[in-house]
Amino acid sequence: MKRLPKILALALAATLSASAFAQTTLLNVSYDVARELYKDINPAFAASWKAKTGETLNIKQSHGGSSKQAGAIIAGLQADVITMNQAPDIDILFTRGGLVNKNWRKAFPHDAAPYSSVSVFLVRKGNPKGIKDWSDLTQSGLKVIVPNPKLTGNGRYTYLAAWGYALQKTRSEVGAKDFVAKLFANVPVLDGGGRGATTTFTQRGIGDVLVTFENEAHLIEQEVGAGKFDIVYPSLTIEAPAPVAVVDGVVAKRGTTKQAKAYLNFLFSNQGQEIIAKHHLRPKNPAVFKKYAKRFPAVKTFTVESLLGGWAAAHEKHFADGGVYDQIARRR
Repeated sequence: MKRLPKILALALAATLSASAFAQTTLLNVSYDVARELYKDINPAFAASWKAKTGETLNIKQSHGGSSKQAGAIIAGLQADVITMNQAPDIDILFTRGGLVNKNWRKAFPHDAAPYSSVSVFLVRKGNPKGIKDWSDLTQSGLKVIVPNPKLTGNGRYTYLAAWGYALQKTRSEVGAKDFVAKLFANVPVLDGGGRGATTTFTQRGIGDVLVTFENEAHLIEQEVGAGKFDIVYPSLTIEAPAPVAVVDGVVAKRGTTKQAKAYLNFLFSNQGQEIIAKHHLRPKNPAVFKKYAKRFPAVKTFTVESLLGGWAAAHEKHFADGGVYDQIARRR
């Protein structure tokens, strides 16, 4: 009996020790080419949160084709937050299970998009094929590398950027469909994510041009193949806001609501916006954008909302089963 107090004391000490070193884990499920951004965002936010609250956060990342990532959450992946490059991959979490709030766009500034990007061309050094605009991508024999529009936001933005360009050139949906069909006839392989397309172009050496987001093009040029590639900005391209949301159906169960909200709010803070700009993503904060303006060449853009009737209409028309993209794909 004399040993009981000692045993209890040891048990209590062990419990207190475990509590002292306990960590809260957050999972950010994101699209394929945002890996490097969140590798910098995560430790910066964790340090900021630790300083404010004393709590240690372990923030994990999951990346892949955006639509596949959204599907994984619906299937049970315990994501605390979702950070995508297109709104439909967040909307679907509401329509197919109520995992996010219906009004998720209103939870954060700028319709919950802390930054945007634009679609650009990455060509081999010296631009041997003389590629300057979307019309050049339909040349006979040219090989264009694009991720799969059925699986990735990157691919969808490429498809819609080409469609919007052709629509303004031909003033006809028939003309736009014919143009995009010719472009995709030049696509030798459809990777399941933007990073896969990058690997195909840079490491496998396939293709004359890679169509991707501006930040991915700069990453490749600077880190993957310095001096091997050039970036080309077309005459017209699409703006791609990158929306974010708390996965309410997960954080409510895990008890991570306040951490998840703070994490996404950090993206809109001055510190978060600075990190975003340094990754060649276009920050929403005007002062930060102005500070890094030299990184972002002026380019004429349109949005899915301004030209194509919004994402719901664009998805139904182009990417739903049997839609225009499927009709084009059958002709490849």
